[in-house]
Amino acid sequence: MTRQERAGILCVGLLALGVVALAPATRAADTALHLVLTPSQKPTDLLAAGTEFGRAVGTLVGASVRVTVASDYAAVIEALRNRTADLAFVHPVGYVLANREAKATIVARNLWHGKSAFTSRVFVRRDSGLSRLEDLRGKTIAFVDPASSSGYIYPMVLLVQRGLVRNRDPKTFFREVVFSGAHDASMRALLNGHVDAIASFDLAREQYLTDPAERERITWVAETPPIPEAGIAARVGLDPAMVARVRAALLQIRGPAYAALLKRLYEIDGFAPADDHDYDPVRAAMDLLGVRPR
Repeated sequence: MTRQERAGILCVGLLALGVVALAPATRAADTALHLVLTPSQKPTDLLAAGTEFGRAVGTLVGASVRVTVASDYAAVIEALRNRTADLAFVHPVGYVLANREAKATIVARNLWHGKSAFTSRVFVRRDSGLSRLEDLRGKTIAFVDPASSSGYIYPMVLLVQRGLVRNRDPKTFFREVVFSGAHDASMRALLNGHVDAIASFDLAREQYLTDPAERERITWVAETPPIPEAGIAARVGLDPAMVARVRAALLQIRGPAYAALLKRLYEIDGFAPADDHDYDPVRAAMDLLGVRPR
């Protein structure tokens, strides 16, 4: 084989490699995904972390990922229903609603403090003299959102099962009921004496109160059964190949490389495989409260 023939073969090979190398970049430029975040904490902080998370996912998937924060829990489901969002971080009840109302599918499940489940607790101030759930009769409580798993649905099921709330109406037990819109806002309202109790996830005190003295002022009087962690859902009609690529990317995003980012995002550790049947207990809780698609 002559030098010219060898050079020609080498040139063709390099061109072929160049085409292969350029293919992912072309896909990334042509493909854009929209990821919506559930507003469970301060939106500005969440958006900053979410934007960085979107870049990380986009790099692994080979697509640009635009990130926005929904105005409330219902807006997340609406975005999946209207297909204005391709992906969304959803809490457990949010996923069930999105599956029922928008035919969304779960992509991957959060890992939080090494677990794929958590509980809801009813918190009070330690100096309030309140020590049992029954002591809250006639008191004020802050829930998070009517669609919040740990901030409303599961604690309400507990109250109904204890015979404290009638007709699925929390005002049959509490003097006043408010919705704070976010877990950190509920914790701050309790600490500042604006309400007598709040319902939130089991480690809300540790997550939102960094001052040990403030943490010491808060205790809890009741706890629900375990709630399956949710994670990221995909809208109906999203290309199955893209869903598979997103799932594979999410399973790669964990510590130590992504530990700091995941902590800032939702205080999670990473992601685990998930199946729709994981959320059957959530469906049962929602059915007990009569939560139905609109």
